Amino acid sequence: MPIDLICLDADDTLWHNMRHFEEAHHAFTAMLRPFAAADVALETLDACEARNLKLYGYGAKGFTLSMIETALELGGDRLPSGVIANILAAGRRLLAHPVELLHGIEATLDALSQRGRLVLVTKGDLLHQEAKLAASGLGDRFAGIEIVSDKTTETFTRLFDRYGATPEAAVMAGDSMRSDVLPALSAGAWAAYVPQPLAWAHEAGEPPIDHPRFRQLPDLAALPDWIDSIGR
Repeated sequence: MPIDLICLDADDTLWHNMRHFEEAHHAFTAMLRPFAAADVALETLDACEARNLKLYGYGAKGFTLSMIETALELGGDRLPSGVIANILAAGRRLLAHPVELLHGIEATLDALSQRGRLVLVTKGDLLHQEAKLAASGLGDRFAGIEIVSDKTTETFTRLFDRYGATPEAAVMAGDSMRSDVLPALSAGAWAAYVPQPLAWAHEAGEPPIDHPRFRQLPDLAALPDWIDSIGR
């Protein structure tokens, strides 16, 4: 069955994202150098983020709140108030950074649009994701925009129903094994994993190497050819 619905992740699939979080990580460890080694600060921050996901969800705002909580945990009463101000400034930089498209994305979207309807499926803060999409200039290329709190099997099942597509005629592509690949496969769709070097450990997962509807691609530009092979 040919592919009719092509679902794409946004952050680090269409535009750079994690490089800005890496910059925030470096700034954060520098702020906390008097209180903790860099590896301890990052390990504590990662645990705090994971703990807070159910409260704050994904995105720069929740990350900023977790940085503040971690700083207070590690610095205690000795933490200068200026550190909190600097963390808030780092959070604002995350929210205001320019949107930089990955190489060749516009041409790849043009090729994909000749093969099916394009739907953007991204998670995170609604306002921030809408702002990044507007800044990217890519919004008009999509038949639908889905900004969700998380990506689960049920998320994709509802999405396929909404767009009138059978799972066998849908594909999801993104850089997260946990959020893009595994739930889409569980919902009955095809899934392409496009890894990027700065992936967040929370988004890791065991690759379903032998799954007949799974493929790891070197970049998103390889997706049109894989979709063509599915339809043959």
